[in-house]
Amino acid sequence: MHTSDFKIASNRTQRHRVINLQTKIFNTSEQDLVEASELIKGGGTLAFPTETVYGLGADATSNIAVAKIYQAKGRPSFNPLIIHCFSIDQIKAFALWSSEAQVAADKFWPGPLTMVLPLLPESNISSLALAGLQTVAVRIPEHPIAQKILKLSNTPLAAPSANPSGTVSATKAEHVISRLSGKIEGIISGKASKIGLESTIISLLNEASILRYGAIEAAEISDVLGINLKKPEQDEKISAPGQLSSHYAPRGSIRLNSKTIKENEVHLGFGEVDSDLNLSKTENLIEAAANLFDFLHKLDEMGAEKIAVSPIPEEGIGIAINDRLRRAAAPR
Repeated sequence: MHTSDFKIASNRTQRHRVINLQTKIFNTSEQDLVEASELIKGGGTLAFPTETVYGLGADATSNIAVAKIYQAKGRPSFNPLIIHCFSIDQIKAFALWSSEAQVAADKFWPGPLTMVLPLLPESNISSLALAGLQTVAVRIPEHPIAQKILKLSNTPLAAPSANPSGTVSATKAEHVISRLSGKIEGIISGKASKIGLESTIISLLNEASILRYGAIEAAEISDVLGINLKKPEQDEKISAPGQLSSHYAPRGSIRLNSKTIKENEVHLGFGEVDSDLNLSKTENLIEAAANLFDFLHKLDEMGAEKIAVSPIPEEGIGIAINDRLRRAAAPR
């Protein structure tokens, strides 16, 4: 193992900019994998090989850990992340299992198939990883290193591709090292991904459908399930990575960039302001991102009819926060 420390010049305040990290590069020895799993347990981010592409993993039960994924990838949008697990029993703790899911799992797992399932009410998966939805995308990877990290860390991992948003997915450790060093806590330097193409995503909700084409052909999945997979409609709401959406709104109306609060408004604050709920009193954007979906749910629980939101800096992960708030404030 060795450590690389990349210093990035910035004149932003410490609380707003991406903090430069010392990125630890691990090999695939037992000792290094144990140490790498400790990063996950400590709430850190770890890039690791899978059979599809390299993933950027973090504890899927921690909003703060998941927020670090979005921050590291840069200019992110809060799309739901695929939750990687090492067993079906682990998935059954937070997702509603079905006979269709079992048939697909028997054929394609471990492997490059992701299934979108209903979320159980008692789920402890991060609302940020779910993008506030009541569904969850799950996969059991085949790659032995991914399997080992999942077992050692003993928690589901939220893991999108390990690359900056808008760039080509990483299939080699060198790709990750060149693009994410200084932005994440660890990288496992393994062999190139065998498949080099993201997993196929299917929905097993009301009607089985294909949400993303990938390493497994839709026709093969249809044959195994004995049904024709429905193709997604253009305006279908988001339920998996790579789809667009505009449905993040609480029941109350939202007024953005509010520096003054009206008498009949509930105040969602940011920074050192008096407010009913505060995304981050210290103006920490990662903390604000971690709190966002939970607080939108809390506003519903409070019965808030009119909501005033403090200005959020349009930088780093703040871009994603503002994107979701603008969608939430859009006319309905």
